Amino acid sequence: MKSQIEGVIIRELKQFDDRRGWLVELFRNDELSSEYHPVMAYISSTRPGVARGPHEHVAQADYFCFLGPSTFRLYLWDNRANSKTYGIHFTVDVGSENKAAVVIPPGVVHAYKNIGNVDGIVFNAPNRLYAGSGRKEPVDEIRHEDDTRSVFKIDD
Repeated sequence: MKSQIEGVIIRELKQFDDRRGWLVELFRNDELSSEYHPVMAYISSTRPGVARGPHEHVAQADYFCFLGPSTFRLYLWDNRANSKTYGIHFTVDVGSENKAAVVIPPGVVHAYKNIGNVDGIVFNAPNRLYAGSGRKEPVDEIRHEDDTRSVFKIDD
């Protein structure tokens, strides 16, 4: 998979199956530039038909892993004025049939929507701590989903 947005990395996650079940390597530091190495990790569940975002970060890069058991439509908009791909909007379906890790650099607006029929799981390992050390700093998020004038819209 290739992104149309400069700096966004999409890599297929390979599933290894055996008699016990399956395994997917989510992160290897030898396959990712050190600027994107995680400092924390979390997992979330999103119900069918529900979207998260769109929002962006000033300094944080996200490292999302879409594993399933559902499918998500990932929406990306390049909002970085100094980028070669400024203004480009790109979508890709990821999840159970298309397991993927996606690095989203600062300034790229992003959202995802569960387009499947079951709850979906998303793993994220960003390169910045949420609300900083000890949760004592401002949260690095610019939220667009509640702005009725926003150009960053999720297709229904």
